[in-house]
Amino acid sequence: MIADLQCVVLDCSEPTELAEFYQALLGGAVNQRDRRWALSDAWATLHTPSGFVLAFQRVADHRPPLWPDPTRPQQFHLDFGVADLDRAQELVLASGAKVLDDGSSGRSWRIYADPAGHPFCLVRH
Repeated sequence: MIADLQCVVLDCSEPTELAEFYQALLGGAVNQRDRRWALSDAWATLHTPSGFVLAFQRVADHRPPLWPDPTRPQQFHLDFGVADLDRAQELVLASGAKVLDDGSSGRSWRIYADPAGHPFCLVRH
């Protein structure tokens, strides 16, 4: 093994706002003190209850992905396991997500964009 994953960093225009969106989805603490990072207006973190850390970095002129347009690809996405897709959808939409693909074909996942335009999936487990 060469390294341990410390966090996943998402580029965005409003780091704290995006950290709070993911806090509503996952729980945890926004901008918890951590010797690994210095917090600023350009950097926010979310320490989740599972111990995983998401970080959010301000990028000037952030251009969100346009799923599924390959000229501005998704760059990455996160999958989140949920027991009840309908209830989870209600909650993420109320927190500011947008539906990209409602899974109307009956499959076990749906695709959304967070407030900064990053795609993520809710997957029934």
